[in-house]
Amino acid sequence: MTSKSPLSGIKALTFDVFGTTVSWREAVANALAEAARNKLAFLKSQEITPDPEVIKGLERLTTQKGSAALAAQWRASYSTFTRGFRKGEMEWKTVDDHHRDSLASLLASEPWNVLTVFTPSELQDLSLIWHRLPAHPDARPGLQALSSLGLTTATLTNANHILLHNLITFSSLPFHYLFCAEDFYAYKPSPEVYLGACKAMGLQPGEVAMVAAHLGDLDAARGIGMKTVYVEREGEEEWDEQRRREARGWVDFWVAEGEGGFGKVERGIRGV
Repeated sequence: MTSKSPLSGIKALTFDVFGTTVSWREAVANALAEAARNKLAFLKSQEITPDPEVIKGLERLTTQKGSAALAAQWRASYSTFTRGFRKGEMEWKTVDDHHRDSLASLLASEPWNVLTVFTPSELQDLSLIWHRLPAHPDARPGLQALSSLGLTTATLTNANHILLHNLITFSSLPFHYLFCAEDFYAYKPSPEVYLGACKAMGLQPGEVAMVAAHLGDLDAARGIGMKTVYVEREGEEEWDEQRRREARGWVDFWVAEGEGGFGKVERGIRGV
């Protein structure tokens, strides 16, 4: 690591998972579309004729536009859930539980109206698609390269334990530590999540860099003194253009889309 690197002095990096390390959009949309196609085929084979609105909803879900729209709604509900959680005021609920419950609510709502044709078991199985998301192509080699520099890598995600374990195993991602919201019974952007991960590694916040594709995540991390690394991923950023421009003034290292993702982070730490 050279003195010229804006990340000089760090000993570890913590990584957001959903969107940053693994890609969710295509996998989730495909799973929703497949479930709808299978259900339509089953209803036809059994000569079952549900309400016409149900058929319309299932047919809508089989389209690329429809399945992508529901996937986006599902993801948005996750963000609302985690940001709205208040430790000490609300009973703990895992992301797995939220994914199942929110999927049921969405399938029952307009314009889908298809919940009635899915069994509880089918709903549960479909909600577990979040356990089987592919890693971004640069994630695994980038993590290996960072480890070769003697740096510690860890997840820092709002996922629960089993969800995180399955995700990391699915793509064979070589993290040293797996930290998640369930370790702290709080969700990002709560400061105690970031502080808890630093403490668990025996490091000060300034010795750890948070890596994420979401500026809100990084803003919370810098609030407790962590370094920040922005890895741009298509469709992930929620901040508007003005706030993005302002963020360039405080993000320690910025990787634009197409610049190599985690590999660019490793090269940046080496100062090349």
